[in-house]
Amino acid sequence: MDSKKLGIVHEFKMFINRGSVVDVAVAFVMGAAFKTIVDAVAGDGKDNQGVLGGLVGAVFGGTQPNFNDKGFSINGSFIPVGSLFTASLNFVMVGVVMFFVIKAYGRYRTDGNAQTSETTNELLASIRDELRNNRVE
Repeated sequence: MDSKKLGIVHEFKMFINRGSVVDVAVAFVMGAAFKTIVDAVAGDGKDNQGVLGGLVGAVFGGTQPNFNDKGFSINGSFIPVGSLFTASLNFVMVGVVMFFVIKAYGRYRTDGNAQTSETTNELLASIRDELRNNRVE
């Protein structure tokens, strides 16, 4: 019974130490931290209007780009198209911010890795060739 517990513990350690699980955990934490940056730029859709929200509010008048109360009535029924516009505007603003941040990160990443690294196959081929050259006949 004790060996079965050790087997489960060992399997759990193998699962946690897998690269993909650790990568997902790091990505999740980084995404949560990055959310505060996106909220500062694009707003959080609640009280914080963000930099872009303030600019849109300045263009359309008012302090926040909130069009939720806008709409039209047909046969006495109010159709709130403003809430769809507000949600769409927030989505586009967050998308634009994400695009530029990812683009800048990609540029930073390629500039930092100016040296081309060997692929696995190229590395294995060079090891094979070196072993062949060093073989005693």
